Amino acid sequence: MIPVRDDLRSLEGYHSPQVDVRVRLNTNESPLAPPAAWRDAFVAELSRVEWHRYPDRAATDLRAAIAGWHGVDPSQVFVANGSNEVLQTLLLTYAGPGRTVATFEPTYQLHAHIARITGATVVEGERATDFTLDPTEMRRVVAEHQPHVTFLCSPNNPTGVVEPPELLEQLLEVAPGLVVVDEAYAQFAEWTALGHVDDQTPVVVVRTFSKTWSMAASRLGYLIGPRWLVAELEKVVLPYHLDAAKQIAGRLALQFVDDMDARVAEIVSERTRLVAAMELLDLEVFPSGANFVLIRPRSMPGRELWQGLLDRDVLVRDCSSWPRLDHCLRVTIGTPAENDAFLDALTEVLP
Repeated sequence: MIPVRDDLRSLEGYHSPQVDVRVRLNTNESPLAPPAAWRDAFVAELSRVEWHRYPDRAATDLRAAIAGWHGVDPSQVFVANGSNEVLQTLLLTYAGPGRTVATFEPTYQLHAHIARITGATVVEGERATDFTLDPTEMRRVVAEHQPHVTFLCSPNNPTGVVEPPELLEQLLEVAPGLVVVDEAYAQFAEWTALGHVDDQTPVVVVRTFSKTWSMAASRLGYLIGPRWLVAELEKVVLPYHLDAAKQIAGRLALQFVDDMDARVAEIVSERTRLVAAMELLDLEVFPSGANFVLIRPRSMPGRELWQGLLDRDVLVRDCSSWPRLDHCLRVTIGTPAENDAFLDALTEVLP
């Protein structure tokens, strides 16, 4: 056996356990499929792909469509295989050995994980007990470590916290390097950092088609950032990394914005209903601006609650063993029927 790099020996992979259950609410996928008209258009275009030819290396049409939707120039758009490859390309370009990446924990685990894989040093700021981020702590981390890349996840995964706009503004005032705002769940919240993106400010906004666009199977993500940054990413990413099917899927999805908005509205409505019902139970329910809610039982261990739900054919994400998330579970918002099944199981398990 050939040993891996010394700095990777202690790393564990990122896993989301999959179990065959009737109600699966553990991966923050959309519970609603894309519109049938999108499927028909996708199949029709797929049938005309010249499979013996490489795809458009620059993803020209897809980038133009994304740029048109956001009101930016296509040269400000970078697309990749899911937002995770966007993050990986960013960190390969701006992190690495001898450089520092800052996160504020708990937050999306892959920020730190991918940074460590690139060889960067990761420094962790601490969120408050309600998972909000104190500006004083943010300033302390930045002043003490002078990070080359600083992550801000809003809405934050797995806590659901939406960072206030003024927090980002304060971070941009003091951060010495690149600020990455991960907005995988932005359409479920009330504001976005996109208005801060320009060619003078070292900030990028990362998005995904997996959640609000109901396209988790396609693995498509993108960022909006300064032109000079996108040009640097193009030097690092592998050639022809984005296949023809993804480019078609994403471009066609943007023709169905109204359908996407309707799905988001339905999920937000169900989130409101679910939160109201859970607040009547023996649970600590954390505010969320995403398509999931973090909860903590008051009268039993989180792992025991997770198992009780699983015994009733309902799977949620067990975060109870994660640092700073003692006894917490994360519940994806499902269809009304799925949410009802979850609430019924929850009521049965809780003492």
